[in-house]
Amino acid sequence: MKKVVLAFSGGLDTTVCVKLLQEKYNMEVITACVDVGQPDDEIRRPAEVANKIGVKKHYTIDAKHEFAEEFIFRGIKANAEYEGYPLSTSLARPLIAMKIVQLAEKENADAIAHGCTGKGNDQFRFETTIRSSSLCEIIAPVRDLSLTRTEELDYAKTHDIPLYSEKLYSIDENLWGRSIEGDVLEDPMVETPEEAFEWTVSTDEAPDEAQIIKISFEKGVPVALDDVEMGAYKIISESNRIAGLHGIGRIDIIEDRIIGLKSRENYETPGAVLILTAHKALEQLTLSREELKFANTITQTYSEIVYNGLWHEPLREDLDCIVDNMQKRVTGNVKLRLHKGSIKTLSRESPYSLYSEEAVTFEDKETDQREIAGMVKNYGLQAACYQKICKKN
Repeated sequence: MKKVVLAFSGGLDTTVCVKLLQEKYNMEVITACVDVGQPDDEIRRPAEVANKIGVKKHYTIDAKHEFAEEFIFRGIKANAEYEGYPLSTSLARPLIAMKIVQLAEKENADAIAHGCTGKGNDQFRFETTIRSSSLCEIIAPVRDLSLTRTEELDYAKTHDIPLYSEKLYSIDENLWGRSIEGDVLEDPMVETPEEAFEWTVSTDEAPDEAQIIKISFEKGVPVALDDVEMGAYKIISESNRIAGLHGIGRIDIIEDRIIGLKSRENYETPGAVLILTAHKALEQLTLSREELKFANTITQTYSEIVYNGLWHEPLREDLDCIVDNMQKRVTGNVKLRLHKGSIKTLSRESPYSLYSEEAVTFEDKETDQREIAGMVKNYGLQAACYQKICKKN
């Protein structure tokens, strides 16, 4: 009997996939959950579900520190945002796929399976990464059999497949963010119910008193909060907690999926919004005008590559090299004020600051202001010629 490794969350899709792979594909199923910073119950549940439905071998793979250091930190340096929100789910998918490939090699599996549908983004993200590093067959039972959610529930009932605490919404969580979609949220006219949120409080419930926080960066990544040094995982977790307490990081957008569908998505990314706000403020102080302009181009290209599931694309590696070189000077401290869903930058400092108070002050006498007259005279020369020649008629 052939063996298949199934990326397993313990939710409806992947739980049904276990039985489908056994019954319709005649395969021995090995399940695996990759820990990229989900809540503890989301790590325990897959193991419990796998055991109750008779899976003989289940793996829990700890990758949360690798995710923080090798993926989230890269995203911070590139200010990775897609259509207005910090990338989170798409940033974790390639790492999950890599770990599943490694497990498949260890188990000498013939195939790798996932529970993605044919309408979402994750099928691209998983499969492009798997194909870039493995010759295993890829099986997607829900997509291949074109199953609806109702058909999956009926299949589970018919085959006595136990489903545990199936959530109202389709939710994906990792260390960097939480996505919420489905059910009533599919109607863009419906306001997101308060019950959908877990990481953030509403602005009404946020503290009346503002909080001042200092974030320290070295070479583009955060290393300390209020002068307390922390590792990557800890500083991101603490940023999530602090920003969430002030109602920061709720995002409701109409998102353009890879296949062209528009989708209503809600995100909770409190720590990401906090850290990226500080990071951009420090970049303004330390990067030149031309670097900042080009950094915006990098952000858009980098984010689209990651969102589209092309982490293995060589251009992403090329951009990382450029970003790493630019970020060498993004070192320093940023103070921010958090209050009822808002963030305000209060101050920033860096040993690599390009800001010169002496040069910019109105009290400067060393700069001979008359020397600028020639530059001003010829500034916009072509536009002036256009107005005189091309518009005279």
